Amino acid sequence: MHARRGRTGRPRRTRALVALTLLASALAACGGDGTASRPTLNWYNFPDDSGALQQAADRCSRASGGRYRISYNKLPRAADGQRQQLVRRLAAEDDSLDILGLDVTWAAEFAEARWIREWTGETKRRATEGTLRVPLRTATWKDKLYAVPYNTNVQLLWYREDLVPTPPKTWSEMLDMSRDLARRGEPHYVEIQGAQYEGLTVWFNSLLNSAGGSILNPAATEPSLGPPAVRAASVMRDLAGSPAADPSLPNQMEDQNRLAMESGVAAFELNYPFVYPSMRSNNPRLFENFRWAPYPRVDAGRPARPTIGGIDLAVSSYSRHPDLAFDAALCLRNRENQLTAALEGGLPPTLRALYDEPEFMKQYPFSKEVLASLESASVRPVTPAYQNVSIVVSHTLSPPSEIQPEKAVDTIGDQIDQALRSEGVIP
Repeated sequence: MHARRGRTGRPRRTRALVALTLLASALAACGGDGTASRPTLNWYNFPDDSGALQQAADRCSRASGGRYRISYNKLPRAADGQRQQLVRRLAAEDDSLDILGLDVTWAAEFAEARWIREWTGETKRRATEGTLRVPLRTATWKDKLYAVPYNTNVQLLWYREDLVPTPPKTWSEMLDMSRDLARRGEPHYVEIQGAQYEGLTVWFNSLLNSAGGSILNPAATEPSLGPPAVRAASVMRDLAGSPAADPSLPNQMEDQNRLAMESGVAAFELNYPFVYPSMRSNNPRLFENFRWAPYPRVDAGRPARPTIGGIDLAVSSYSRHPDLAFDAALCLRNRENQLTAALEGGLPPTLRALYDEPEFMKQYPFSKEVLASLESASVRPVTPAYQNVSIVVSHTLSPPSEIQPEKAVDTIGDQIDQALRSEGVIP
């Protein structure tokens, strides 16, 4: 006996199953719990081992009320690898990138290439409100804001109080102290980044700005340099030729400096705050005398201007959800998430108010020195040609022991002038 059929000849039971399937599909399309139709915003940033960035992504996903979900995607560890991946994908107009974690030297390049969107109106107001002034400079190109500062960083002078009861205020004073310690057979090295890489450019830029100069003119159209640059190069050469120089200086980066200080061979270290918890964990005995002070001055009568680091968040020009991406970027760098990044990831915040937060001040006993340094800090040249500029500087000044100040500054000026006249983006 056959089942009764409708007008199409399809069994009623089959039609019922089809109807249920279609209903289930419709519910899934509507999201049911809101997850299926919720856009995913892809956030590409440096690889964070502390978990702070993933916490921020999860918090903001929940806080969106179902409007979006943030997926935290880790870029390569090395800055060059991070930039290379972003450049290649943006040049291909990849629309799967939404929020981009940019090194503080990339905003001008990416803005000039039209890969990132300008911040305007209410989003710009929210991005700049309460944000430290100097970090905002790294996110600005041609008087327009192209990113929002997520975190920042700045070097301090770290020293051993058992060897140096009173920290030096100038580079000259520090070298004299190092020589005296060497004569007494005490640990005396000054740990600083001398390898041929970005850290060497940062060292030169900090000294140059502290001497009253800059690598480029204010319009970023030609080299500035001049006598302050010669003065900066001379300080680098003087250190490299003195007992203060670690024999490994030409190959040292931040982590090698940290390890040398922890091993007990150094009296001074110019480095970022990550060295503090590391010393506490790795050498508790030395930690008892591990202290900090402002970055040394080049001239006693002129404040030091150390170079800031950090990450800025930008919105890709090819994002399919730009409005949501702007909102999500603001959430990712809000007060709660910046405090978590500072306490768990060791990343100094860009929101001024957090420097008065008791929890932050407790974990960062050097917070006042960090804030003071940030408020008078310098930035690296803001130009789309920054990669060229940095390569010119680091190659010319390496190794520091062979620097001929006047000749080196002339070479840097000539090559930067050529780099600024060239067109296109370095791949």
